[in-house]
Amino acid sequence: MSFRRIRIIWIWILFALVALFLLSSHLKRTRSWSPAEQLVVEIVAPFQNALTKTVAGVEGVWEKYFGLVRVYEDNRRLREEIQSLRIQNARYREMLATRQRLQDLLQFKETTDWPMMAAQVIGRDPTGWFKSVILDKGARSGLAVNMPVVSAEGVVGRVVSVSAGYAKVLLIIDQNSAVDCLNQVTRDQGVLRGASTKICELDYVIKTSRMARGDLIITSGMGRVFPKGLPVGRVIGVSDRPGALFKDVQVRPLVDFNRLEEVLVILKEDPLASRRQEED
Repeated sequence: MSFRRIRIIWIWILFALVALFLLSSHLKRTRSWSPAEQLVVEIVAPFQNALTKTVAGVEGVWEKYFGLVRVYEDNRRLREEIQSLRIQNARYREMLATRQRLQDLLQFKETTDWPMMAAQVIGRDPTGWFKSVILDKGARSGLAVNMPVVSAEGVVGRVVSVSAGYAKVLLIIDQNSAVDCLNQVTRDQGVLRGASTKICELDYVIKTSRMARGDLIITSGMGRVFPKGLPVGRVIGVSDRPGALFKDVQVRPLVDFNRLEEVLVILKEDPLASRRQEED
């Protein structure tokens, strides 16, 4: 910008200030403006109006900027608080669900005279060859092979391997599992074996059996591994194939193995070990 242009700007600013001073000095007067004053007003007023609007616009933009900054900070703080509350709520819901499951286990424990120990499921068979779970208790806690494992709903399986701090449980839905059972209504007996992740088959049910859908299947106690009377599942299908020696019976376990988290291990002596000691 040239010196001449700067000088012209300063002259106009000085002129405006003088005019404003003259006008302000006559504010207390009650008489009308003189022709000279009217001329000054007509010249200076547009500049004053533009200056006032510019200042007001700048102030408005400034206030809006700081207002937006405050709104952004408030939103960020509120989002953080909401996220924190969601995490706390999820933790409280999990604690409540765990408490309910433990209460159910405690109620189930009170229905039997067998000593029991609570354990938590911490893993599943990584190979996928067997339907089994790993517990956070082992020999140090008194667990041994062939001890029955149950939940508040019913029979889970039996301990098949034990280390100092952990134990492996073979689930009743595994095809290698075999549990002696009977129908609570008809008292017909059979051997429960795993067929899939949700279905078991009750083998060796006689042809004359009156077994029907909805009947409760319980442990018979015949194999001496599981105490008698533990709930196992309900009959969902019965068929009688021509030429077959036994009826085909499908049973749905009472336990949801996909949601298994806490179990009870019945601290029952291994009957096979006792038998071996007797033979020795």
